[in-house]
Amino acid sequence: MDFASTPATMRRPLRVAIYARVSTTDQNPEGQLTALREFADRRGFEVFREYVDYITGDTTKRRRRAPEFESLMADAKQRHFDCVLVWKYDRFARSLATLVTALNEFHALGIDFISHTQNVDTTTPMGRLFFNVIGSFAEFERDIIVDRVKLGLANARAKGIVLGRPIRDPSAMERIAKMKEAGLSLRQIAKLEKLSASGVRKILLRAAAAHGEGINF
Repeated sequence: MDFASTPATMRRPLRVAIYARVSTTDQNPEGQLTALREFADRRGFEVFREYVDYITGDTTKRRRRAPEFESLMADAKQRHFDCVLVWKYDRFARSLATLVTALNEFHALGIDFISHTQNVDTTTPMGRLFFNVIGSFAEFERDIIVDRVKLGLANARAKGIVLGRPIRDPSAMERIAKMKEAGLSLRQIAKLEKLSASGVRKILLRAAAAHGEGINF
């Protein structure tokens, strides 16, 4: 039985995680927290925990960790709460990529998201559309990245660029191929060359491809 169809008398309060973030130039989160506490109280939510990050406004330190954000995401994976309540997007995530990633994770975990001042509330039927829109943008971004990677690889191959890690010992390919022809196993060759068996296999496959031949292991 899902939450929406459960009789009100049988429902437990929705557990919410309140998240607030302030910079070192604005070090009092109480404005955000008071409003979010009042909102949670009006809706009959049970506050699981408040997470507050203090992030520097110094542009040279923008990659500073947000430990409370990380704690919130870890607790989300443990399903310690049902919903995340924030003041607005930019008080929750410091970049669009972080926002999209977090929201996709919440959606996958069945955790709702409310942005108090922006009228986004996925606990409502209309608000659930928000997750679908975010998911569409994330999929679009992934497709663009994949297409760019494929195009880059194709251009590199067309220019004769050898992809992958550089070969540390150019003579190893011929040496290993001869040992294989002599009947040595992958493990025996690996021991002699101080490589892993999978590494030997890759070198043999590369040698076969270079000569247009097949190979049996």
